[in-house]
Formats: sequence, structure tokens, C-alpha cells
Amino acid sequence: MSYQNLAFMIGLLGSIHCVGMCGPLAFAVPSLKSGWGYLIFNKLSYQAGRIMSYCLLGILIGLAGKQIWLAGLQQGVSILSGLLILTAAASRLFRFSVGNPESIFIKPFNKVFGYALKHQANHLIIGIINGFLPCGFVYLAMAGALNTGTVSSAAGYMFWYGLGTLPLMFIAGISAGFTTQILRRKINKIVPYFMVCLGLWFILRGLELNIPYVSPAPAGVTAVCR
Repeated sequence: MSYQNLAFMIGLLGSIHCVGMCGPLAFAVPSLKSGWGYLIFNKLSYQAGRIMSYCLLGILIGLAGKQIWLAGLQQGVSILSGLLILTAAASRLFRFSVGNPESIFIKPFNKVFGYALKHQANHLIIGIINGFLPCGFVYLAMAGALNTGTVSSAAGYMFWYGLGTLPLMFIAGISAGFTTQILRRKINKIVPYFMVCLGLWFILRGLELNIPYVSPAPAGVTAVCR
């Protein structure tokens, strides 16, 4: 699976979570004009703002990843990313707490978001702010972007992640609640298993076991057929 496809799938699955967490924020943004055309334009602007923020995060994480690759630490980072993802998946499957480190950022985010709403910021600005909301699935995407090796590929990875979140988030914004709580609960039960597969994939890539597409051999090493 290519990085683009992987990022898109993470975004698509994660958007079920996003509808429950970020959806109410999208619904809270008022439309200053009536009409379907204006509503669709507003909601697309909101989605575009989120994707712009994800791309910026991709650039930042790509700069860090580039230094890691230059230092030759990408193998260890890939394994560490996989272990962290497996830990997050285990916390969902076995219902134990690993803490909530992003909680310290929630209050400042709420203040900024509230200020933007109070001053009737447009949907693009609200979307940009929303893109920086602390979120487990964004962290998951950033872990993948970190392992791409270049700034452009990391930004592209986050772009495809954002594009994956767009369909459900856009429909939810238009319909003010596309998915039901029961559906979200069922999908959320599947997500940890997807995270397990993703975590194992990162670990296998870091181990460089010369398995095509799954765990490529180190650069410059070719398989010997006997």
C-alpha cells in the first residue's frame, strides 16, 4: 500500500471519530447568508482550512523527519512509531488509560475558537484553527508522515489524510449530523484493529526484513537468489 493510500484510509476511518469530536464545532459556525450555494461554499471553505493546517503540520513534521533520516535514525523511529500506535490501540481494546497529554492544549484552543466565533471569522479561518485541534488520529497521521523521509512527502501525506476526512465531515456539515451515535460506536470498535495492523506495519518496516512492500531491505541491499 502506498503512503498516499495509507494516509487516505487513516483519514477516512478517522473521520467517523472526527464527526463526533469536530463535527459539533463545524455545526456551531453560523452561515451569515442563506441558500444552498452559500452553505456548500462555507462548508468546503471549512474543509479546505482544515487540510491547509494538516499540510502545515506535515511540513513541520517533515523537517524533523528529514533530520532523522539524515542522522540514519529512521529505522528506530519507525519501530518506535509502531510501538506507540500499538499502545494506543491496546488502550482502546483493553480499556486502560495512557493519560491525556493533549488536555493541556484544549483550553487554549477553546479560547481561540471562541474568539473566532465571537468575531464571526469566516469558515476558512475556523477550519484552519480546527485543523490544529489536538486529536489522536492527527497524531497517528503525523507518525506516518514522520516516516516518509522528505518534507514534500510528509506534507503530501498529511494532505491525503485530510482528503480522507473530507467526505464524511462535509456531509456531516451539510446535514448537521450525518452519522448516528450507534454507527459511530460500531465503527470505533473496528478502528483499534486497524491501528494494530498499522503499528505492526511500521515495526516491520523498521526491522528491514527484506519483505517486498511490507519490510523493504536497507538501501543498497539486494536479495540474493540461490
